[in-house]
Amino acid sequence: MKTLADLKRELFKRPGARKIYDEMQPKFAIIRKLALARAQKGMSQRKLAKKIGVTQSALARFETGNTNPTLSFIQKITSGLGLKLVVK
Repeated sequence: MKTLADLKRELFKRPGARKIYDEMQPKFAIIRKLALARAQKGMSQRKLAKKIGVTQSALARFETGNTNPTLSFIQKITSGLGLKLVVK
């Protein structure tokens, strides 16, 4: 079985792969922070989804990175978690 580090090394040998990976990091950082905040607040995906008026599956797709979220969707999540979205 390959480790994540092995897989990354292998993938980064492909032309353009490193650039794409680097470009995706801000999106994944937002997803990680919001999923962690939800977990730290003890909220299930189902509970947060109901609170913000989306389906649990839509929230799951967001947390796994399988969607390109809109700013309004991210704002719904932050609001539902009692957080404030700040862009620097």
